[in-house]
Amino acid sequence: MTTMANIQTFTDAFEPVLEAGEDVLYVGMSSGISGTYHASEMAAEELREKYPERTIRTVDTRAASLGEGLPVLFAAKAREEGRSIGEAAELTKLFSKTICQYFTVADLKYLQKGGRITRLTAKIGSLLNIKPILMGNEAGEIVLNGKTRGMRHALAALAEKYRELAADKSARIGIAHADAPEEAEQLLSLLRESGLTGEAICVCYEPVTGAHVGPGAVALFFSGTHR
Repeated sequence: MTTMANIQTFTDAFEPVLEAGEDVLYVGMSSGISGTYHASEMAAEELREKYPERTIRTVDTRAASLGEGLPVLFAAKAREEGRSIGEAAELTKLFSKTICQYFTVADLKYLQKGGRITRLTAKIGSLLNIKPILMGNEAGEIVLNGKTRGMRHALAALAEKYRELAADKSARIGIAHADAPEEAEQLLSLLRESGLTGEAICVCYEPVTGAHVGPGAVALFFSGTHR
């Protein structure tokens, strides 16, 4: 199932924490691609009235997958360093604005099924071995950034984006793939050649995102000078 989480899902998750006398900081996926964040904020509004003594903050990362995961780790570190919920939320919002997210797919039919391209475009693109370079824009929406021929060139294009935009090459980056570990390793090798010295978190896409991008997709996430 790829439907969004509803308000009750968030209420069920938040309320036990609030009842235990703790505050809540939720760092969520992009409102530009899902209504999930809006549901979290609606649940938070209801619970703020019920628990006025507690702090409930939500952060729209305007990103997904490890583009959301990196801000989650950032928020956790801020709390470990003694930041309040409010401070951690504001710092995480600022950090999220710098997250660059670029990805490519192996099979265009999944973009066609998701309504991002037409059936004809998918058919022609597949015949020509076109690999789109997609990105998350400032609004958290997925948009086309470029095109290449073949996966090797697509991975090189992702590495070039890192070389151009990375704010700190010693910082942690993320790579997500859909059953494409070899391609993920190829991308990491290119990133190392481009100067990456920081930690690289490499994960397989969870089923929901994987259903949208299809097998073979590879994505890169890092903190940049701008999106």
